[in-house]
Amino acid sequence: MKLKEFAKQLGLSPTTVSRALSGYPEVSEKTRKRVAEEAVRLGYRPNVNAVRLVTGRAGAIGVVMGRSGEFQFSEYMSGMAERLDSEDIDILVSPIAEQGGKDESQLYSRLATSGRVDAVIIHSPMPDDERIALLHRLGMPFLVHGRSETDVPHAWLDIDNEGAIRRATSHLLDLGHRRIAMINGRAGLTFSLHRDKGYRKALEQRGIPFDPRLVAHGHFTDELGFRFARSFLEQSPRPTAFVAGSMMTALGVYRAVRSFGLVVGRDISVIAHDDVFPYLTADNMVPSLSTTRSSLRAAGARSADLVLQLLSGRPATEIHELWPVELILRESTGPVPQLSD
Repeated sequence: MKLKEFAKQLGLSPTTVSRALSGYPEVSEKTRKRVAEEAVRLGYRPNVNAVRLVTGRAGAIGVVMGRSGEFQFSEYMSGMAERLDSEDIDILVSPIAEQGGKDESQLYSRLATSGRVDAVIIHSPMPDDERIALLHRLGMPFLVHGRSETDVPHAWLDIDNEGAIRRATSHLLDLGHRRIAMINGRAGLTFSLHRDKGYRKALEQRGIPFDPRLVAHGHFTDELGFRFARSFLEQSPRPTAFVAGSMMTALGVYRAVRSFGLVVGRDISVIAHDDVFPYLTADNMVPSLSTTRSSLRAAGARSADLVLQLLSGRPATEIHELWPVELILRESTGPVPQLSD
């Protein structure tokens, strides 16, 4: 059945039917419900390209992928794909060599003006992120995965990074650790600043001065985790515990600890932010890894859902979600060793 024929049976215009099926807010709830019920009853499934011609929508959400963070990105995208599976909406992935800078802003501008996407998702925002101002100025619907301190109104979904790292650090302090190293994300990103704040607050509450020599920033990779952890362990006195920014970072920390002939969980405690990867689980690491848990897959699915709400007319100022983070204690954290170099 074609759109015209289906619309004729309902006594509505093809444009109204298309807008009802696409969730446009200017179509009444009563009409949307009637069109949906009749579509099921008559077995009508709209031709995607025809609907896009009538509604003026591209039927796609734009996402930019940098070279780093492939593991995290794949989990997030899997969640998006699961949510959009039945929505006749595609995901347009635009690669970029390095996130940040003029090239990335140009890419977002190109996405917004190309007509190829209906909305864009911004990742790894900064406190005053120019991408947010740019998309707002261009009138492109967008969701920020994370948060920004800009005055520009924007929809966002984030986790409580400050609370997560404060709890992780406090747990190590409860075990008697005083020299605690932290391997954070890239400097200047909002989530990195929030994690740094949580780390400092936990130390401050125990009267322990902040030591900048115990903090490093960079991409979440096994190799960087290894290099940073090695440099910390070469200090005298060395740290007795690590807060790792991701599971991949924790793998590098484990390798570094073992390269010094030390034992994770006995000589050096490690806690990480866990992104719940199906192929890299904290329970299966040896020893099992203590973590603060949040699911990137769930975040991807919810992000897609929130973008659909934006496209259906929900104001961006109503979409602000901050997810709590769970603390999971396992074998990699233990009391501070009695004797340490």
